[in-house]
Amino acid sequence: MTLDGPVELDVGAVGHGGVCVAHAPDGRVVLVRHTLPGERVRVAMTEERKSFLRADAVEILDASPHRVEPPCPFAGPGRCGGCDWQHVELAEQRRLKAEVVETALRRIAGVERSVTVLAVPGDGDGLRWRTRMRLAVGPDGRAGLHRHRSDDIEPISDCLIAHPALPVRSVLEQRWPDMEAIDLQASDTASAAGRSWRIPEGGFWQVHPGAPDVLVDAVLHGLELQPADVCVDLYAGVGLFAGAIAPAVPYGAVIAVESHPEAAAAAAANLADLPNVTVVADRVARWLRRGREDTDAVVLDPPRKGAGVAVVADIVARRPRAVAYVACEPAALARDVAAFAAHGWELAGLSAYDIFPMTAHVECVALLRPL
Repeated sequence: MTLDGPVELDVGAVGHGGVCVAHAPDGRVVLVRHTLPGERVRVAMTEERKSFLRADAVEILDASPHRVEPPCPFAGPGRCGGCDWQHVELAEQRRLKAEVVETALRRIAGVERSVTVLAVPGDGDGLRWRTRMRLAVGPDGRAGLHRHRSDDIEPISDCLIAHPALPVRSVLEQRWPDMEAIDLQASDTASAAGRSWRIPEGGFWQVHPGAPDVLVDAVLHGLELQPADVCVDLYAGVGLFAGAIAPAVPYGAVIAVESHPEAAAAAAANLADLPNVTVVADRVARWLRRGREDTDAVVLDPPRKGAGVAVVADIVARRPRAVAYVACEPAALARDVAAFAAHGWELAGLSAYDIFPMTAHVECVALLRPL
């Protein structure tokens, strides 16, 4: 098969990353964007590898009942790559994300788990939620968003998932010569878990306004903290989970570990009024190797690639009774669940949240306990 000319395909199950899986006439897997399970579509091939192909559905021959007209005029084949599921009704987006999590756990970790992806407060139609975003700037000085898997920039006049506090339209109306990108942030402060937070430029914070409180509640519910517990918050960012945990362990201690210097400094400032919190500016793996003190509970919120087997082993060595794992990548979560299982731990609970509507991303909070 070559990349030339359209091909008709029957679309199968949802895959990871905003695609559905089909098969080419020569048997190769085709990862198709802009489609839904059960559809028959005409596709244009966009990338060819030895074992699989990528394609865009450019014509829908037999549509899914869950297909809708994308609310954004810049979504679609060859257009803006920011949203994966604009063409899917919101409830079905969440069902597809749940299936992706279930499949990752089953195939990678050998765990069968029924998953429900929940909406978060403040999310009615899946739009106008993103409080931070980056606009790319082209050679002509016009700002826009990258097309899927491309350095090409799609000129836009608005972004429907951008929070109203972001000045997207005014930025797009101007020219930005000699700039490569423009970072927009609704505010450098936020409120969550009953506290105010300073967020430095480049520091991590959940982009959906409803996400921090939902994730904090899930973590606290899962850990079932006791007043004298010693807790560790790994990849602590600006201190969200450490700040929520501290009042629950008034006779205990919380250690927040964060490698990003500015984020660690912000965490120290954000949590300065909490005497039982210590902020450590260090890489998690290095800090863990320095000691194996017993720990009652751990919050693990790693980057997209996950924690990895070495970090998991060092956490287990501290003999916590529970780990609350906050994950933005189902495959990485499944790999780490498997790593915990190798030490005799189980996946005792799992919650999933749609904090990135219109995209393929899903956030999970997994509770892990030793058997």
